[in-house]
Amino acid sequence: MFFILSKTLHFFLMPFIWVLVLLLLAVFLKSFRWRRISLLAAVGILLVFSNPFLANEAWRAWEVKATPVSELEHYDLAVILTGVTAYREDIPDRIHTHKGADRFLHPLQLYRMGKVDAFLITGGSGRVLAGAVPEAEQVEKVLLMAGVPEEDIRTEGNSRNTRENAANTAALVAQNPEWQNLLLVTSAFHMRRSAGCFDKAGVNTTSFSTDFYASERRFTPDETIIPSIHAFSNWHLLIHEMTGFVVYKILGYC
Repeated sequence: MFFILSKTLHFFLMPFIWVLVLLLLAVFLKSFRWRRISLLAAVGILLVFSNPFLANEAWRAWEVKATPVSELEHYDLAVILTGVTAYREDIPDRIHTHKGADRFLHPLQLYRMGKVDAFLITGGSGRVLAGAVPEAEQVEKVLLMAGVPEEDIRTEGNSRNTRENAANTAALVAQNPEWQNLLLVTSAFHMRRSAGCFDKAGVNTTSFSTDFYASERRFTPDETIIPSIHAFSNWHLLIHEMTGFVVYKILGYC
């Protein structure tokens, strides 16, 4: 039930939906005053949320900063959270990834540098109704193709959210006492909630952020005043994650 509710909430947190509803109100409301308020609100949301400078500042404030590779210790295990692949029934002969593929590419780099001994990939299918190949298995295939030995990869394909990632990982860690030093790898915007869930589950980890949306501050016109459709669309992800963090806090998940 919680999984379905989270997917429903994901839809209603889209700024595009807010604008669409306000524009419909501006058309169909009988009161001229409220039609005008709805229209101005829609324009205001478009202007604020499409401003690239404001969006970047919000991302900079929320994302957990990068840890320089040179500062990392040696880790027994890199715990990789999924959410970066998409199974396609019509094109099943390859792995399809999203922007967040850094979640497994960066720990692969650490593995090649000798800073990580093995991988635990946690994540099932993110679909509400139809089944699909667990994301953990899809990421495992990529690592195997990259030359990582099968014995250095463990997968957990039942988790459907961050809380379950942490709980299922905790169960595996309890069964493998040799896993002492763990590196938690996920997107920078997702690290606050992830680290909180793993702490709550009793799994001690070191955070390693990847997949950054924030960038350095730039004061050129295209980065300050010219509207950006990418800035507008990325707000949906940020609002969703911030809301998820608050909900998890209220429910005691992190």
